[in-house]
Amino acid sequence: MEKVITKVTSNVTSKDGTRIVFDRYGEGPAVILVPGALGLRTHPILSGFEGLPELLAPHFTVITYDRRGAGDSGDTPPYAVEREVEDIEALVDAVGGSASLYGLSSGAALALEAANALPGKVKKVVLYEPPLVMDGDKPTIPEDGVEQVNRMVAEGRRDDAIAYFVMITGAPEEAIPQVKEMPFWADMVKIAHTLAYDFTILREKPLRPNQWPRAAMPVLAMAGGQSDPFFHRVAQTLAGTLPNAQQRILEGQTHEVTAEAIAPVLVEFLKD
Repeated sequence: MEKVITKVTSNVTSKDGTRIVFDRYGEGPAVILVPGALGLRTHPILSGFEGLPELLAPHFTVITYDRRGAGDSGDTPPYAVEREVEDIEALVDAVGGSASLYGLSSGAALALEAANALPGKVKKVVLYEPPLVMDGDKPTIPEDGVEQVNRMVAEGRRDDAIAYFVMITGAPEEAIPQVKEMPFWADMVKIAHTLAYDFTILREKPLRPNQWPRAAMPVLAMAGGQSDPFFHRVAQTLAGTLPNAQQRILEGQTHEVTAEAIAPVLVEFLKD
């Protein structure tokens, strides 16, 4: 008989008093899924983890969570990347004091920061296409991106902030009306202010040698075979920069990697 996978919703309190809400699936070694920009645990399509917790739960205790400022989690100003690392540490402590991390997009950049800050608590890390800037590459985030988002939100122009982000990711302006028709547009608009958080993570973390010297645990840097070659270079550079890292190209995949494609890789790498 197939084992029934249950989901239990709970919360932890981060170091600065912020309430972080999470869902727990399965049993076994803990794996925390770190979403990128506009990720919501109740909207797996937005988080990029649709169907993934269920595929991993037979092997692991899987944690999905709302990052601060998003969904059911709280938010305590002023924002700092270090506060998000403390949120991850609170989740790790809640599942027994050690866990592996799987980060997607800007969530991968955040997972890498957490791995560097928490080497005794983070066992392994998988990074899927963090948009980290390398020497000679065009910045992935405009220099004034944080200020632009904060200004739009302050002026009540949350829709414009989302449209701005969509265009930064490469979509043409004429595609915006179609995006606005998507069923989760309103949910994205509610958390538009958190785009400044992701922009801060990426703006402050260019890819340089010895950037994360304490992230010496096993790391798998990944990119999709059909993704922009930029992400392939990032994975290759991370593999050559981090103390104990390797790279892998997931054939047939793009930045929107499917659960069916990534789950077997995660099981193999994280259980090894």
